[in-house]
Amino acid sequence: MTRRLTLLAAAFAAAAPLLAGIPDAVDPAEIPNYQMIGPGLAFGGQPAPKTLKQLGDMGFRTVINLRTEQEGAVEEGDVVRALGLGYVWVPVTSGTFSLEDVEAVERVLDDPDAAPVLVHCASGNRVAAVWAVVQTRDGRTLEEAEAASRTVGLHSPSMWAAVLRVLSPAPVGDGGVNP
Repeated sequence: MTRRLTLLAAAFAAAAPLLAGIPDAVDPAEIPNYQMIGPGLAFGGQPAPKTLKQLGDMGFRTVINLRTEQEGAVEEGDVVRALGLGYVWVPVTSGTFSLEDVEAVERVLDDPDAAPVLVHCASGNRVAAVWAVVQTRDGRTLEEAEAASRTVGLHSPSMWAAVLRVLSPAPVGDGGVNP
């Protein structure tokens, strides 16, 4: 178990009764590629409009949306906040994906008051890319992180290339020459 999941499990142990209501599985028509990742943490694709309005009843406290403004993320935020849930918008594309995006998601995942959390994009592909970087930052090898991310929905070669770009060290010095 990764360091982050270990910390999440310990932080959420006291909240077990609250977390017991989080569904282990949902109809793919409600949330495509839905998966429970650990205590108080689920990944998936875009919740159906009806399901979006039921996330609080499903036990979630916070939604992290990785979709872009053009995909309706702003409107979703209005719906989720009207339900009294936390809403964190981190727009991700293969071209814009950055370490800052991952850190924004990690800040929420590291906050026990945010749980239970649903992290979603349109299909689960961008969620899985973020998860790959989180996994490597938690000490997994690149191969382990890739396998874990493919299990939770990474299917796009361009998102895997974005993961590799985020994990690559930045050039050092002037003209690539180390100072």
